[in-house]
Amino acid sequence: MKEASLMRLSIKSAQFYSYHGVKQEEQTLGGKYEVDLDLYYDATQAIVNDDVKYALNYEEAFYCIEEVINSDEGYNLVETIANEILQMAMEKFSNLEKANVRVRKMSVPIRRVVDYIEAEQTLIRKK
Repeated sequence: MKEASLMRLSIKSAQFYSYHGVKQEEQTLGGKYEVDLDLYYDATQAIVNDDVKYALNYEEAFYCIEEVINSDEGYNLVETIANEILQMAMEKFSNLEKANVRVRKMSVPIRRVVDYIEAEQTLIRKK
């Protein structure tokens, strides 16, 4: 029996200052966001050849996060930001089999004490 495995490549706590939210103040003043992105792919060829051309390039993955979070259109929901990041990653990397993202909004404009609000989503490529 031939073994198959997935490599997890992770970007943790990528930090951004951006202008998303439902409230006008959030869109005008902005706030701090953190993003975690876990990417799963078959890294066998990358490992055997020790060559980045077979690997999932984390710099390009970071670009997916940056492109969405720094978008000029702005989003109302952290859920939308999470989904857009995953969709872009799936489009960019044909060898990506599964991806999970967590988007944290660190500046929450509510009258409560809370560290952050987080949206998490996982996408699995259909075979």
